[in-house]
Amino acid sequence: MIRPVNVQYSQPAHPEGLNAVVTFRNDLSPGLMILRVAPAGWAFPVFEAGQYVSLGLFGSAPRSRLAGPERLAPEPGKLIRRPYSIASSPENRAFLEFYINLVPTGALTPRLFNIGVGDRISLGSKVAGAFTLKSVPEEANVILIATGTGLAPYVSMLTSSSGLERRRRIALIHGVRQSRDLGYQSVFTTLQDHRSSFAYLPVVSRPQLEVSSWTGAIGHVQDVWNSDALEQAWGARPNPENTHVLLCGNPVMIESMIAILEADGFQQQTPRQPGQVHSEKYWPAKAESKS
Repeated sequence: MIRPVNVQYSQPAHPEGLNAVVTFRNDLSPGLMILRVAPAGWAFPVFEAGQYVSLGLFGSAPRSRLAGPERLAPEPGKLIRRPYSIASSPENRAFLEFYINLVPTGALTPRLFNIGVGDRISLGSKVAGAFTLKSVPEEANVILIATGTGLAPYVSMLTSSSGLERRRRIALIHGVRQSRDLGYQSVFTTLQDHRSSFAYLPVVSRPQLEVSSWTGAIGHVQDVWNSDALEQAWGARPNPENTHVLLCGNPVMIESMIAILEADGFQQQTPRQPGQVHSEKYWPAKAESKS
């Protein structure tokens, strides 16, 4: 269900902290949505693709009927904030887009899934995060690997001109349980149709749950890496001499992929050591546990 709106805002920020307005909501599947938020009466700062910002609602905000029992009810007057990667392009100044998964027993997402177009929300005024393309050489090929809503920072990267104008091949491997959870699929298939340097490789882990037959890859992102899919897309096997790999999503996936990549000669980047593997653990349950 898509719920767009076109509104002009001139009022100052809400004194209680609800300083932004929901302008669009698209429910992709139960518990998975795209949400657009516009600052109300103030300018959001410049950010880089891959960075994140906080969203928030008060504890008094009602919860979605899709949510489970709350583990600990928050104080009604307390503003609950959590970090979310920005999915929209930095070049878009009209709104910020977020790709959000429902955590049924969480504090914030059950409340986020109960809001609609025109509702107020808290939007952080400071961006953070170093999971960007800054540390990737201009001439390097790039493989973006994500599970679930860990896709969000890659959407921002791939829809910005700075991400597309780089002279290199780019591949996106996105792992989900069912094909209905493949957010932004039409964006990536269109991009693949128009740019020979881009390859989109979605993979489904539970094809038995599909309503109609799934004809794409089955398994996990690790299986796609270990297959010949990338070699077929690029005409050559990726190697650490010419390729950097970004990992975002389930921490178990990240640890597994790092082990596989290290066996293939790739090295993880750290503050003290340059490498070809860059990662960000992106887990809704973990984010919900942050205070």
